[in-house]
Amino acid sequence: MCRDLKKFAVLVSGGGSNLQALIDACAQGQIKGNLSLVVCNRKAAFGLERAKIHGIEAIYLRGDDKSVEDYDQELLNILKERDIDFVVLAGFLKILGPDFISAYENKIINIHPSLIPAFCGQGYYGLKVHQAALDYGVKLSGATTHFVSPVADAGPIIYQVAVPVLDGDQAEDLQKRIIKEEHKLLVKTVKDYCDDKLQIQGRIVKVR
Repeated sequence: MCRDLKKFAVLVSGGGSNLQALIDACAQGQIKGNLSLVVCNRKAAFGLERAKIHGIEAIYLRGDDKSVEDYDQELLNILKERDIDFVVLAGFLKILGPDFISAYENKIINIHPSLIPAFCGQGYYGLKVHQAALDYGVKLSGATTHFVSPVADAGPIIYQVAVPVLDGDQAEDLQKRIIKEEHKLLVKTVKDYCDDKLQIQGRIVKVR
C-alpha cells in the first residue's frame, strides 16, 4: 500500500452501494487514494460484508450504548491508529459530535440525496428525503456532496447533480434514479479530493 496516497475511511450504516462505487473506483484507478477502513454502527449491515469481500478492514462500532462524546473519541482513536487522512460518510445515519468534526475539519465528505438546502438536515434520510420532495411537488431533485459541519447537512457544498422528478414517481422510483447519480457524484468528489483539486474559501468550495 502506497503511503503517498491519502488514506480514507468510509462510514456506513446500511447496504453500502455508495461504498461499492468507491471500492470499484479505487480498484480501477479512478481514485488515487487508499480506501483503508470501513466502520459501521449496525452489526448486520451489508456494508461490513462488502468491505470484507474486498479485503478492506471492517469494524463494527455500536453507537446506541455510548454518549456522543465517547463515540467520537472511540472513533477518533480507531482512525488515528490507522493514520486516516479523511473520512467519507456513505449512508452513515449516526450524527457525529463536534469533537469529531473539529478533529477532521474540512476532511469529512458526506453525500445527501437532495439538492441542499432543500430537504436536508436532522431527520431527512433515506426514503424520507424523496417522499418530502414528492410531497412538495418539485420538478427537480438530485444529490449533493458537501463537507460536514456541526449542523447537519449545512457544511460547504462541493458538487451537486440534478435529477428530474417524473409524473407518477413514488419515493422508491426517485430514490433508484438518484442513487445512480449519487455513485458517480461521490466518486468524482473523492477523486478530486485525493487529487488536491478542492479548495475551501469560507463556505465556498473551488475546484482547481
